[in-house]
Amino acid sequence: MPRADFYLIAKPRFAAEPLRLVCELARRAYAARQPTLILARDLEQAEALDELLWAFDEDAFIPHQIAGDDDDAGTAVLIVPPGVATPDRPLLINLRDDCATGTCERVLEVVAADAAAREGSRARWRGYQQRGFEVAKHDM
Repeated sequence: MPRADFYLIAKPRFAAEPLRLVCELARRAYAARQPTLILARDLEQAEALDELLWAFDEDAFIPHQIAGDDDDAGTAVLIVPPGVATPDRPLLINLRDDCATGTCERVLEVVAADAAAREGSRARWRGYQQRGFEVAKHDM
């Protein structure tokens, strides 16, 4: 059964910079050797995440790039802006307003601390449940 995990941002270090949590999740995925797609909201967010993955931890190297190049298949973590098609991967980190589509084993939803983001996450929670996902919540 596929699984969707919702990470609700509560800690100040993540509330101030939500993409830092995305980097932590990408680091865990890479350490577990799980090819990962990060579905960015827009190109600006994809570029910001690309920069942060290089800089957030000087001791961590996470092979990553923005999707769209010929060597996408060999890159551990692909950051996908809207409109770029990529093959499915076992793990998705979804930063978009809609449920992730495609086939995967696990979706990680990063939810900001504000009320509007939480409301959208409730709709995605129900969407994943309707698609047969096991759903869980984690306070971060």
